[in-house]
This record gives sequence, C-alpha cells and structure tokens, in this order.
Amino acid sequence: MSGQTTGSPGFVDRLEETVIAALLGLMTIITFANVVARFAFNSNILWALEATVFLFAWLVLLGASYAVKKHAHLGVDAIVNMLAPAARRALALIAVAACLIFSLLMLKGAYDYWAVFADLPPTSGRWFPTGFDMKARSQSFYEVQDVPMIGALRFLEDLINYGDAYEKMPKVVPYLVLPLSMLLLVYRFAQAAMQILRGETDRLVASHEVEDELEAVRAQQGEHD
Repeated sequence: MSGQTTGSPGFVDRLEETVIAALLGLMTIITFANVVARFAFNSNILWALEATVFLFAWLVLLGASYAVKKHAHLGVDAIVNMLAPAARRALALIAVAACLIFSLLMLKGAYDYWAVFADLPPTSGRWFPTGFDMKARSQSFYEVQDVPMIGALRFLEDLINYGDAYEKMPKVVPYLVLPLSMLLLVYRFAQAAMQILRGETDRLVASHEVEDELEAVRAQQGEHD
C-alpha cells in the first residue's frame, strides 16, 4: 500500500502548504530585493541574510513534519518489499516507534532551548522531563543580530522582557519554530502509527513511488520518441 493521502486536500493541508509556499516566496523576494539593492543602487539590506536564514529554517522544519504526514520522505525499502505483509507491518511499527522516541527527545531539547528566550522554565532531566527548572536564568532580553523589531510584536516587551524595549527582534520569535516543528513531528509520527495499526499503510517511506513516477516519465518520453 502506498500510504499516500488521497482525495482533495482539506483546510489543514491547504494551510500548511500556504505557509510553506509563503516562506519560500518571502525568501525569494528578500534575496531578490537585496541583489537589486546591491548591484543597482550600491546598497545593501543589512538584515536580509539573517532573515533568509530564519525563513529557511522555518521552511525546512515545518516541511519535515508535513512530509511525514504525506509519506513524502525518501528511504530505502528494497528489503521491505521482499517481506510478507505481516512482517512489513511489524517492521513499520518498529520504525515508527523509533521515530516517535526520537521526535519526543527532540521536542524536549527544542523546548528547553527555546524556553529561556520566552522567559519560561526549561524542563529538568537529561533525557525525559522530570519537572521544570525554576532556577534557570531567563534570556528573554536576547536579540537577533540584524533583523529589526516589528511593531506588531512590541507586546512582547511587556509580556516577557519586563517592559524593556527591543531594538532588534527577540530570539524567542524565530526560535519558536523549534518546539513548534518538533511538536508537529511527534503528532505526524503518531498519525503514521495509527495508519499502520489500522492497516492503511505498511511503511513510512515512499522511495518505491518515486521509482514508479520515474518509470512513468520514461514511458512518456518513449511515446514521444
């Protein structure tokens, strides 16, 4: 079974695809504007490179969880294809369990890294949360290097920075993608596990479908030759 989502995309699908497309579009616009400014006006958008790096991070991390949802990650399934359906399903459950454990560990690490910038306590415990570290030092005053503060985010000054003004964007904003994307990754792997348990799919990867698509393209090219 391919495991691909069929039917017309729902609202959530369209929202995720729109966000990913918007991130890619913003990266393109900012980079193009900076090139024009540099070569046409001998100037430079100082914050363009840093903003593009942050947008790319959001694009990759959100795209990773979306690809899990769509079973679009590539992998080697040559051995999987040789197994009986029951064995494929068992192997898929082992794989998704390992992915869930990995994503949960990543979620803890991502939250702990981001929390201090949000004036929140990180979790205690090296591997698994054992509580909250209330003695952790807040780093909510940390700012990025170049991206200026946006007026719409000024409420963060009173919310997490004790009324002190930000000159540059606080790190809590771009780094929010870390816990958000890892939470989505946990959710997507949980969804994949349920699909395997219900018998809707028997794998996480889709390399065999890429091969099928390549064969279809070769067939089409052969028809035109």
